[in-house]
Amino acid sequence: MGADDFLVAPSNEAAVAWLDLWPNWPAPALVIFGPAGCGKTHLAQVWRARTQAPRVEPGDLRIESLPRLLDEAAAVVIDNADRGTGDARTERALFHLYNLARETGGHLLLTSESAPAHWGIKLPDLRSRLMAAPAVAVGAPDDALLAAILVKLFADRQLRVGGDVIRFLVTHMERSFDAARRLVADLDAAALAARRRITVPLARRVLAKS
Repeated sequence: MGADDFLVAPSNEAAVAWLDLWPNWPAPALVIFGPAGCGKTHLAQVWRARTQAPRVEPGDLRIESLPRLLDEAAAVVIDNADRGTGDARTERALFHLYNLARETGGHLLLTSESAPAHWGIKLPDLRSRLMAAPAVAVGAPDDALLAAILVKLFADRQLRVGGDVIRFLVTHMERSFDAARRLVADLDAAALAARRRITVPLARRVLAKS
């Protein structure tokens, strides 16, 4: 989850560029959105390491504890921010946190699966603030990025895998970072159990069971 382990590709380069602009964002908040497993959490973790920002879920926000969140790091990561909308208490807390960040020069990084326009926000003032904040999409990994991720994950486990296996996996697997991690772990376990190297037939069997 470190910066050196994050692979920049067309699907995420806009989000990386926005994070590199920090702290010179045009608003107190930035929203990074995209499908599950696209790398939002990794990006947020890279930014957390840079800013020392705490990470919270929207449902854990409490108005009375907001000053402490911004006290030391002046930055907060809110994961799955879209899941907190529709709840009056959570929306009020997020609204106050946004205002507090604006007043103190702090910043909020919000992650979600969709853009704020689709969150169903009921509090008008919160909606207007988040709609005005920059929102950048992260797409599912393309073939080149998915292949690079697989190669790195195998290398992290000191496994040598042929290009034919990588090409087969890229063609047939679920297209997400999370799926790549699970698949490499499953292949490693299967190869150990069978006492054989990872081949296309083994990969086909593991995929059939997943």
